Amino acid sequence: MKKTTTLTLSMLTSLLLLTGCATPQPSAVNKLHNEVGKLNQQMRQLTDQATVLEQQSQLNSGSAQGAWLLPGANTAVLLQSNAGELRLSLSHVEAEASGTRALLHIRAAGEQPLVPLTAKIEWGELDPTTGKPLSADSQSQEITLPASLLPKAEATVPLRLSGIQPEQLGYVRVHDVVPQVAVGPQAAQP
Repeated sequence: MKKTTTLTLSMLTSLLLLTGCATPQPSAVNKLHNEVGKLNQQMRQLTDQATVLEQQSQLNSGSAQGAWLLPGANTAVLLQSNAGELRLSLSHVEAEASGTRALLHIRAAGEQPLVPLTAKIEWGELDPTTGKPLSADSQSQEITLPASLLPKAEATVPLRLSGIQPEQLGYVRVHDVVPQVAVGPQAAQP
């Protein structure tokens, strides 16, 4: 009888241990669910970014007179301009009292120094069905990149995009880039 009780007790203990090993711990399952949720969110963000990047690429492929920057693309665009080849990108698109603020990054290609320039900035919404710019409510302003004491290959220009909130901002277009000619005492001499 003692052998049977010991054998039964050993089998019961082994069964409980095996059951404990086979049943996942609730914290491990919750951790796994959280990880899957995070991965799904990252996939949605990457899919959204890829869609916006494709839209930006399509807009720029049909444009020889400016560069289209879409806030969600997070990718620089090359612009062949009268001031040379420029690499343009947007960052820090945020709400502001009268609309949106953003940073426009302008970089000269090939590490050449930037020349002083002016450019027109246009902004507005995209048509939600076609993805094309809605020009009816677009706004514009001119920016100036003045000469610097030290030559530099990159400059950051703060933009104030009034009349539109960040979630409505569909595009920023940079066009009519014109290099500025230095005017000084020697330029006035014949």
